[in-house]
Amino acid sequence: MRYLPHSDHERAEMLGVIGAANIDALFSAVPKKALKSFDLGLPAHSPEFLVEAHMKALAAKNHAGADGPFFVGAGAYRHHVPATVDHLIQRSEWLTAYTPYQPEISQGTLQMLFEFQTRWPSSPAWM
Repeated sequence: MRYLPHSDHERAEMLGVIGAANIDALFSAVPKKALKSFDLGLPAHSPEFLVEAHMKALAAKNHAGADGPFFVGAGAYRHHVPATVDHLIQRSEWLTAYTPYQPEISQGTLQMLFEFQTRWPSSPAWM
């Protein structure tokens, strides 16, 4: 939803309905100590297209984890993980009613990896 500010006429009409002479009268019950008496240092308003361009420029500075150096080593380098692995890991028989950080999901993942790596290459079940 876009922000559409009110015109001076609309503001005067709203203040009239609630019985306030102006914006200052609207906030007269607020103690002066509680009112902002300093500049927040925020930038001036900008048109939407400039804000969008600025945000895109900021987002372009982000880097994905795979874009940088990979220091895990020990033979675990970037590699392709077949979609079937993700599918098998997410099957319900590997999960329990507990949250994903419980040992059961780890055990299920280990069992799935063992099954996938030890049985499929030597004797695929689909043949």
